Amino acid sequence: MTSVPAKDSKALTFVKRTSSTLGLWAVVTLAFVSRIGWAYVALIGLLVVLATIEYFRMLKDGGVKGFPGYTLLLTIAYSVGLYAFLLGDGVPVWFDGLAIFASLAGAFVLQLRRPVEGLGSITGVAMSVLGFLYIAFFFNFGARVVFAVPGPGEVPGAMLLLWGIAVTKFTDMGAYIVGSAIGRHKMCPHISPGKTWQGFGGAIAFALLAGCGLYALFQDDMPNFSAGLHVLGGWGLVIGLSIALALVAVVGDLAESVLKRSLSVKDSGQVLPGIGGALDLIDSMCFTLPLLYFYVTWVTG
Repeated sequence: MTSVPAKDSKALTFVKRTSSTLGLWAVVTLAFVSRIGWAYVALIGLLVVLATIEYFRMLKDGGVKGFPGYTLLLTIAYSVGLYAFLLGDGVPVWFDGLAIFASLAGAFVLQLRRPVEGLGSITGVAMSVLGFLYIAFFFNFGARVVFAVPGPGEVPGAMLLLWGIAVTKFTDMGAYIVGSAIGRHKMCPHISPGKTWQGFGGAIAFALLAGCGLYALFQDDMPNFSAGLHVLGGWGLVIGLSIALALVAVVGDLAESVLKRSLSVKDSGQVLPGIGGALDLIDSMCFTLPLLYFYVTWVTG
């Protein structure tokens, strides 16, 4: 008889998750302290590649035939090209459209080599395109944020990116900590049984703590961001944007839950004890960083 591994207690899971979180923040801090543009994009690119590999491993485990090799090559090419443009003269207007075209057209071309197997054929194409958009396209808005605001230095938007990451991850932490402690009323049991409305309240509270706390401490390091905030309402807008990112972060977390439940998998990987894989780490940021970028480009023009 095959033995079933014992499930970790809540306390042990909390310790593992806390250790992984502290280790990740140490790596992120080193990148931010360096103030070197390539250090930022290298960290983002590494997470993009790892998450893409995990995504297609999940598809395979769920019995979905996609095009992992092609999508991974396209992901790497898109990321390298994007970073080169960001570190150079800026991203040309045709670049994103070309990448999306290559993702969809390439998947269909590869499907022509396979026999048609009902919905499975079109599902493989759709899931491959989704993987590129969801991970490589969305998460790389983090790299765009770094260069989105004009200012001195090689990475003028570094503190802005840190602000967005902190608000997002504090949202996740608040939902987990408060939900584990006092969670009673299920929020979305058909998608994620562990999510509660009490945890949702904790997510909002922790997002406000991170957003307002960092803004109070580092306004001078976010001059362009601060100017936009002051013009449009100062602290009121900081609070509003923190809440908006928290709401989108919850949606991003639930979006991956939909994916994992559809494929009948628990975690995207086991790279990070207590958290899961790289995709489990960045799922919320795949939604919050594009929103932050759109806001900043709107404010700064």
